[in-house]
Amino acid sequence: MDNIKVYETVLTDGIIKELIIMSEQWEAENSCHGYRKNERSDIDGNRVFLAKDDEKTIGYLFGHKEKSEKATSIMPANTEHFEIEEIYVKPEYRSKGTGKKLFAYAEQAVSGEVEYITLSTATKNWRAILHFYLDELDMDFWSARLFKKIKN
Repeated sequence: MDNIKVYETVLTDGIIKELIIMSEQWEAENSCHGYRKNERSDIDGNRVFLAKDDEKTIGYLFGHKEKSEKATSIMPANTEHFEIEEIYVKPEYRSKGTGKKLFAYAEQAVSGEVEYITLSTATKNWRAILHFYLDELDMDFWSARLFKKIKN
């Protein structure tokens, strides 16, 4: 895993195509509730970070800076934060530090610009994702939205 390189990239047609292909793979995994592959409009306007194994793209993170409109339980109104829209790592590279490298690089890149990094997740494997975000990335838990389908 020493040859994994992470960097921020400029959005080009080629990069957008790569991200869309990986999001199609993610959709096919059926690992998140309601996830659908990206379109160009989902990616445009975001900062994009890539993880590469030699020349092969193996993961991405994208998001954008926001300002909270009103006070919440964790941040006052008008607080700037970086909202991660997506973080994805190809299955064969998971649990090997790739996602952690992507997050750490993005965190360093936005430090000084924002006070918080925020994200939401709709994963079906909530135990693993909570371990990743809380234990591995040292994020704090803010809220949860739960559901139960009613059987008729």
